Amino acid sequence: MASSTIIFQASNFTLHLSNKIEVESSSKKALFGTGTLSSSHGNWNSLKLLMNLHNNNKQKKKKLGICCSYTPLGSSSMTEEVFRVEKAEEEEGGRVLRVGIICGGPSAERGISLNSARSVLDHIQGDDLQVSCYYIDCNLNAYAISSAQVYSNTPSDFDYKLESLAQSFETLGDLAEHLATAVDIVFPVIHGQFGEDGGIQELLEKYDVPFVGTGSNECRQAFDKYKASLELSKLGFITVPSFLLQGYGTNKSELSEWFKRHQLDPDSGKVVVKPTRGGSSIGVRVAYGVADSIVKANEIISEGIDNRVLIEIFLEGGSEFTAIVLDVGTGSDHCPVVLLPTEVELQLHGANDVTENDAIFNYRRKYLPTQQVAYHTPPQFPLDVIKNIRKGASVLFQQLGLRDFARIDGWFLPNSSCKFSSSKNEFGRTESGIVLFTDINLISGMEQTSFLFQQASKVGFSHTNILRSIIHHACLRFPNLASVSGMSGHVPSRSKSSNLNKSFPHREGARKVFVIFGGDTSERQVSLMSGTNVWLNLQAFDDLEVTPCLLSSTSEHVSSVDKGKKPDDVRNRTVWSLPYSLVLRHTTEEVLDACIEAIEPDRAALTSDLRKKVMNDLMEGLKDHNWFKGFDIADELPMRFSLEQWIKLAKEVQATVFIAVHGGIGEDGTLQSLLDAEGVPYTGPGSTASKICMDKVATSVALKHLANSGVLTISKDVRRKEDLINKPINDTWHDVTKKLQCETLCIKPAKDGCSTGVARLCCSKDLAVYVKALEDSLLRIPPKSLSKAHGMIEMPNPPPELLIFEPFIETDEIIVTSKFENETGHGLMWKGHSRWVEITVGVVGKRGAMHSLSPSVTVKENGDILSLEEKFQGGTGINLTPPPLSIISAKVLERCKQNIELIANTLQLEGFSRIDAFVNVDNGEVLIIEVNTVPGMTPSTVLIHQALSEQPPLYPHHFFRKLLDLASERIV
Repeated sequence: MASSTIIFQASNFTLHLSNKIEVESSSKKALFGTGTLSSSHGNWNSLKLLMNLHNNNKQKKKKLGICCSYTPLGSSSMTEEVFRVEKAEEEEGGRVLRVGIICGGPSAERGISLNSARSVLDHIQGDDLQVSCYYIDCNLNAYAISSAQVYSNTPSDFDYKLESLAQSFETLGDLAEHLATAVDIVFPVIHGQFGEDGGIQELLEKYDVPFVGTGSNECRQAFDKYKASLELSKLGFITVPSFLLQGYGTNKSELSEWFKRHQLDPDSGKVVVKPTRGGSSIGVRVAYGVADSIVKANEIISEGIDNRVLIEIFLEGGSEFTAIVLDVGTGSDHCPVVLLPTEVELQLHGANDVTENDAIFNYRRKYLPTQQVAYHTPPQFPLDVIKNIRKGASVLFQQLGLRDFARIDGWFLPNSSCKFSSSKNEFGRTESGIVLFTDINLISGMEQTSFLFQQASKVGFSHTNILRSIIHHACLRFPNLASVSGMSGHVPSRSKSSNLNKSFPHREGARKVFVIFGGDTSERQVSLMSGTNVWLNLQAFDDLEVTPCLLSSTSEHVSSVDKGKKPDDVRNRTVWSLPYSLVLRHTTEEVLDACIEAIEPDRAALTSDLRKKVMNDLMEGLKDHNWFKGFDIADELPMRFSLEQWIKLAKEVQATVFIAVHGGIGEDGTLQSLLDAEGVPYTGPGSTASKICMDKVATSVALKHLANSGVLTISKDVRRKEDLINKPINDTWHDVTKKLQCETLCIKPAKDGCSTGVARLCCSKDLAVYVKALEDSLLRIPPKSLSKAHGMIEMPNPPPELLIFEPFIETDEIIVTSKFENETGHGLMWKGHSRWVEITVGVVGKRGAMHSLSPSVTVKENGDILSLEEKFQGGTGINLTPPPLSIISAKVLERCKQNIELIANTLQLEGFSRIDAFVNVDNGEVLIIEVNTVPGMTPSTVLIHQALSEQPPLYPHHFFRKLLDLASERIV
């Protein structure tokens, strides 16, 4: 240490820098080097403090930044770490805006908050804007976290890692004091309690910390549905009749009188029961009659959601809508503009797993892929209704004292279904019916496909542009941020136009990329999430021109095949080139419906007119802000191609295809073969490798000779679907278990995606349930249908012709919890009897030289087999990346990675893939499960975790760029 330079020293750590290199440019001087960090407070706590050192330097001309890539050198109480330091002296005028994102919170919407934080982080970072991340857990404990940790899959995953990866604060006051010096402005993305009820706002106000959004008093008033309803009534708005229940002591006779007063049958009258302070979705349920209403209310109270419950009449015949409001005013001169509202249409026809009691827009329908909801932006309402919604939401925003942005929900009741003819209030009454406003969301969800981005993109804002506009507008309220709010806002140097026939000629030199997703397998919704995530992340690169494309389902292709063409020819499948706003949907069916709706002439004309009106309203305020440089999303229509035409176009414009189609032709080598024929480069393995890996039997055959090298395969028995249906179940069970010499089976399609149709069978009755699902072509097997606990099992459509039986591999259960501590590490319990654990691991690189990322230990929350949601949808599932040393030693882990690379190279994989396997924790032997050549690429998928574990960490946009660049270097 004698030759090193101490560049910072405090009571609990010392920073030394050696091997210094100084680099000067016209704008700044940078100091790079390798150093050590000595601390008695644990690895990450010290490093996090160092990362924020520059925030304590209040001189605008000087910055000190500590990069977060480091390598632990020891695990003693006095820890030293290697890291990289950058010290920059900036010229006046080059001030960086420091934004603190706070996520988490105590409500059940915590998982959605993590998704929102990821999205905000992805889209606001830049050279002129630096982001720090903070997390508040369900007990209101506060932490400073790394931006890498924001990509954790679930709240459980998140909480488990807090102690080892985050800097904790003793109190919320300590957090606020830190924020007062560490950031310029806070962007709260906590949904529900403590985020929207005024809690976090009151804390920040007390310590004079600038923040985005509405103040604490106004939040308290608007978040409480009962108080808000009373206020709306005072302001002259028509409101939904409601009854307030406080605690368990409900006066049944008073509630009965309320039912009668509103012409509801006390025994069966249909009502909505909701917490007064539970957000727009949590705890909302339907009840029938007084007794059922009290039961549902007590459930909400007992679940700890709220002790005050609101009962409202069910709005039969009504249509729900939601509208984003954006303030574009200056100072105290507010100018709230309502964007194009969205109609929420429930589609329950044929949904036999949904009861009428649940016919509401609940949490699952709002945040998870489902075919039970359709969105229309703008709504399919009469024009006078849309105008009334926009006017009313704008008035509410101003009258309630809201700030920066909000989302306001409500209902439209056509005249034929109106029950409010005697209402004294008039605001909301139109010639076509009544508009009611019911929920005010102070911090709207900001997931990639949320209403905020759907509506913003319809009027010209990209994700980055709308988020930065909100932040810059919030800065206007704080004099010390005037210089920041007055500086140039970041708008991409090129339009985000993506229309194939218009955009290419205007961007000479940009590299063309087609991201294709969709298809018709049960993994198509995951494919949409993957493709959307890839597309949005690649938008960060100005040298790329990225076009999102939807591969339609087979049924849509068959119904539209031109005369004279063979309907079974895959080349005639339909591909849609999508404009920005149409990608932002939860399901491929929604995207397809939106495409067809968008090209309908009358609908297209209405949307265009409304878009112009909203954009004109926005510009009335935005023209006064020099940070706003214009809208960056063009008004375009989707374009339709056959797959053959689309591939020829890719060849013509020299595009690289990023394949995000899971299963089907995207993963069985078909699409790859068609692209090879035209010489179009694409991501992932070639056609031959893809075909082998899609066939689980062929994969085992290709790897069987590696048994002596530490790579094992699972015995398999292949059966035809018809044989399973026609042969007595008991006979089949006896034959298979005898042949495989096991008592418990795993059944899966011979050729399909990683989670589709996979089930554990413990007895012949389980097999009977599965075979019946095949025979009836069920789309899913509901939870608890089999003898062993399991989640929803998505089934292939159509049912597979060949099924594989394997012995079910018993592994020791790994339990993750924050409620106990034991010798294996905080929050982790593993008995380790079988010595096998399940892992999933990504491989990246060129053919013959594939590199294994750090494996993830798979932890299941429901049953023995991960569902699609647990693997890919943020909010469910747990992955420990890298595996804890208490389970797999560093030496065994390295041996495991070598075996994974042997598998990848033997199968001639290239680009990237994901390998699922069991690993022996004693010797690193790998028992292969399957190989996925188009793995999930959703925002919180395990591949993201593993890329972030690399040294240096690969953040999502750089990771996807690496995969894209590998495609152009592929071996022909």
